[in-house]
Amino acid sequence: MQALQTQRRTKVMAKCISLSNYSISSTNVLIIGAETLRQEGFSDRIVMCTMDRHLPYDRPKLSKSMDSHADQIALRPKEFFRTYDIEVLTEMQVVVVDVKNKTAVFKDGFKMEYNKLLLATGNMPKTLSCKGKEVENVFTIRTVEDANRVVKLATSKNAVVVGASFLGMEVAAYLSDRAHSVSVVELEEVPFKKFFGEKVGRAIMKMFENNRVKFYMQTEVSELREQEGKLKEVVLKSGKVLRADVCVIGIGATPATGFLKQSGIHMMQTSIPSVFAAGDAVAFPLMLRNNKKVNIPHWQMAHMHGHGEGFDDVIIRGDLEELKFVAFYTKNDEVVAVASMNYDPLVSKVADVMGAGRAIRKRDVELFIRYGKYVCFCPYFGLAGRSERCNS
Repeated sequence: MQALQTQRRTKVMAKCISLSNYSISSTNVLIIGAETLRQEGFSDRIVMCTMDRHLPYDRPKLSKSMDSHADQIALRPKEFFRTYDIEVLTEMQVVVVDVKNKTAVFKDGFKMEYNKLLLATGNMPKTLSCKGKEVENVFTIRTVEDANRVVKLATSKNAVVVGASFLGMEVAAYLSDRAHSVSVVELEEVPFKKFFGEKVGRAIMKMFENNRVKFYMQTEVSELREQEGKLKEVVLKSGKVLRADVCVIGIGATPATGFLKQSGIHMMQTSIPSVFAAGDAVAFPLMLRNNKKVNIPHWQMAHMHGHGEGFDDVIIRGDLEELKFVAFYTKNDEVVAVASMNYDPLVSKVADVMGAGRAIRKRDVELFIRYGKYVCFCPYFGLAGRSERCNS
């Protein structure tokens, strides 16, 4: 019952057999960024280090529930790490990895030896390079403190979001009924055009406009102006000047791997023995795309490596105006991704099919929508029925 209430289940997990054989400066597995290891029966020492001041928390929620505290969105409580002997070092930044001596060097000079090293550093947000970029009250949302501060500064004031990214749009949505005004600045013509196509992007844009969000598209920031050291205005290259008490930058991210430049490490099961990498910092060969190397900078990389790489057509069913629709994105006659709004559980059914390694063709889409189940056409038997009954 407790697991249901917290929505956090715990599988059977191993515990560390003994710490007496280890010194404080050595470990069997050092994780830069572990629960799965314990689930798989690993019983040696595990040390997890993070630059954050808090225990691991659900970082994507920072743009969805911006006034949350760290303990409210924690992935696991403190007792969990103690129970399963997972040591967490907070506010600890690794600056050098010495693969020859199997040693991680921290910013404060502390060194830790490892037998196995897992790099799960994620991404770092990009920042603006315009005039006034150092002005106070300009944020990238990276920590709980960032998100909390933005909400406080934006309440009943003027907020500007630079970038119609997932993060940028989530911030705009969250602030729309709290701020006096919310403006979104974006280089593209339509939000999410690259990911969802123009029609879906315009439908989403209209929904935001109906909730008092103002868009300034096909332009970018040329200057951030201050008054007494704090942000006052955001000047656009189009010449428009926006009043701004707070500005959030959501223009993308880059893998947080700068400290590895001199290490010779290449990501995933890396070029260095005993060093592994995971999450949205890695590039990896994707089986569904003929093992082409891809990088997917999204939080779900910590859970699964699902991906749709580009599309050449979109099949939309439902009502875009009413924001009740499903969109199938196809490439070369195959469905590579799907998005929906108020049309569940169709997307989860598509995910089940793709996760099983089966392809959905354009010709299958109508039947999929109609019956909510995958129907495949077998060249030998015609209509084969549900996916689990067809082996072609």
